[in-house]
Amino acid sequence: MWDSFLSAVENVNNFINGIVWGWPVIILILGTGILLSVRTGFLQIRHFGDSLNTTIIPAIKSLGRGRTKDNRIKSVSQFEAFSTAISGTVGTGNIVGVVSAILTGGPGAVFWMWFSALFGMVTNYSENVLGLYFRKKDKKGNISGGSFYYIANGLKWKWLAYCAAIFCVFAAIGMSGVQTNKISGTLTGAFTSVTGAENEGLIKLIIGIVIAVFAGIIIIGGIQRIGKVTSMLVPFMSLLFIILSLIAICTHIGAVPNAFGLIFSKAFNFQAAGGGILGYTFAQVITKGMARGVFSNEAGLGSSVIAHSASETREPVKQGLWGVFEVFFDTFIICTLTALTFLTTFDLSKLNGKMDDVSMSMSMFSTNFGGFGAAVYSIILPLFAFTTIIAWSYYGEKAIEFCFSKLPEDKRKYSVTVFKVLYVVLIAVSTLIQGDLIWAIDDTFNGLMAVPNLICLVALNGLVAKITKNYFDRKKGKKIEPMLSAYPEINEEFKKDIALQEAEFH
Repeated sequence: MWDSFLSAVENVNNFINGIVWGWPVIILILGTGILLSVRTGFLQIRHFGDSLNTTIIPAIKSLGRGRTKDNRIKSVSQFEAFSTAISGTVGTGNIVGVVSAILTGGPGAVFWMWFSALFGMVTNYSENVLGLYFRKKDKKGNISGGSFYYIANGLKWKWLAYCAAIFCVFAAIGMSGVQTNKISGTLTGAFTSVTGAENEGLIKLIIGIVIAVFAGIIIIGGIQRIGKVTSMLVPFMSLLFIILSLIAICTHIGAVPNAFGLIFSKAFNFQAAGGGILGYTFAQVITKGMARGVFSNEAGLGSSVIAHSASETREPVKQGLWGVFEVFFDTFIICTLTALTFLTTFDLSKLNGKMDDVSMSMSMFSTNFGGFGAAVYSIILPLFAFTTIIAWSYYGEKAIEFCFSKLPEDKRKYSVTVFKVLYVVLIAVSTLIQGDLIWAIDDTFNGLMAVPNLICLVALNGLVAKITKNYFDRKKGKKIEPMLSAYPEINEEFKKDIALQEAEFH
């Protein structure tokens, strides 16, 4: 009965997925990024240096100093907001997802990840700018923001905002399922290879329950606890992955030119995999690259902006520049290292096509580093996935808050609690679903979540350009009214905060 149910779900999802990830949505994703790039003067290129100088470099310098507490606003630091957002993006999609894209779409899929990320940098930037500009603050100082807020208050289409919030809830559950599924698959494979145990289903379920318990403890603490946990784990696991990948690539340095050659030559080849894997068509190569790219860096989904909106910064553009670096780090560094490690380690023409993405990802590390590599991979992937799980719980929570914002506070809190409990329970249940199906389901929800957000970004592109120009004009010394919030009372409050900060600095 369970198998029949899953089969029915798969058939329905395949139909919806074919529509959601058809050419119209792909054109919408790329078109939005291109439009926003033009309107901001290709900010992701011209101001990439500013992105580094106002984001990651100051954050590194300030590590260990702590931050000034502002009791009026319950927020997190810029770096904690970034860490939460990057933990939502840097997950299994960066390792298993990239391997999956290459296995199913060929090496050319990597090119389309890069291509979408180039414009995705300014798409993510624009999401953050609008997210902070339209974010709301309640009586207790809690800040809430996200695509549903700027759709409702900027575009003024409340019905579309509710659609975005509902799709966000399902995408959060789907993303959690993907991450848990890959954690359980990885750890079960490592455990059974050492112990020879045969009951994989039970082992996966036990692992899922353990993950659910730890996630529940952190999720209950809200964005402050999530921000602290992710700000500790993200730098550690990212650095460890980067070091091992660079070592593996250097070990096969002679194969690097061929790897790049495959990526570029197969990007426009109608038999991108050369018949060696699945022989996907040109359209499918783009689809796989775009879908996995969006799954990985989330540019266009309107998800990471929810975390960025909780930042203590008053300047929308400043937090927007974190979005530029976020997509760059996620795709051009982490995903590229995964692709090069995979393509330099294996000869695609000799793969038998029977190994799944998790097994191949594990093999990529074990082939280069033996048992040590397998052990480290069994640590890195669960950490990547776990931080994604807790970040997306916050996204779903904020979407639920928005959906029930008209209810009294006690009933709204009850709705959020119900979501958190359901979210934690489904973490364990997702270990029982086939890996390929859960990837496909989440791809569908990601696509559905992206559509309302992209429509709004296109409609509000002029406002993004105006806020951007306002910020950089003020940086040049022009005496003009700051555009910090769409709401006059908050804008005035933030203006005073910035003036006070500048006075203290000088």
